[in-house]
Amino acid sequence: MPPSLSRQRAERAGRRAEALAAWFLRLKLYSIRARRFRTPVGEIDLVASRFGVTVFVEVKSRGGNAHELEAFEAVDQRRIARAAEYYLVRNPGLADSPLRFDVIFLAPRSWPRHVVNAFQAY
Repeated sequence: MPPSLSRQRAERAGRRAEALAAWFLRLKLYSIRARRFRTPVGEIDLVASRFGVTVFVEVKSRGGNAHELEAFEAVDQRRIARAAEYYLVRNPGLADSPLRFDVIFLAPRSWPRHVVNAFQAY
């Protein structure tokens, strides 16, 4: 059964948000290592690096800045941490590098907000 029209729109909006977040990180001198890295335990929106730090980035797009707390509460930190572990197993050369979990919030007519070290892995 094909996805519903609203699901297709949400998928396109998510891809646009991730592309915008990737460009935003590049402007801040990050290298993008992976986009939409899928694992059996979950997906990581972006994997980036800068100055030897590997950064796992969750991208949250909302209709306005007022929804930021709600978006942050929706971040499944355990899922992202498990997916990051999977990524590191697949990329053993990064296992000894410092790791960080960031969140980028996007809202219309606002500059992206990058929350560095938004949470710690469990």
